[in-house]
Amino acid sequence: MNALLPRFLKVAYRKEPISSFILIVGAVDAAIGGFGSRWSLLSFGLMMVFLAALLRWWQMQKAQAAMAENTPRHYLPPSSSRTPLPMLTSERHRR
Repeated sequence: MNALLPRFLKVAYRKEPISSFILIVGAVDAAIGGFGSRWSLLSFGLMMVFLAALLRWWQMQKAQAAMAENTPRHYLPPSSSRTPLPMLTSERHRR
């Protein structure tokens, strides 16, 4: 078995566990229905896969909208209107 597949499944499952679970169940149903010539189970599995993909897309869109909504607040102006202060140096360092 490919070493990257389990790692990919762990990352995908940790990000969105509900939609990943629905996707896995739908894929297994579709595989069983396809190999066993049970068209109702195949169509149910494909519907579940489509539902999981739609759910994940909806969650990503909702997260992007929330990130765009949270703009940072700047409490200080971008530049000061006063002149900058002179550099402070001690007398010991000048010698």
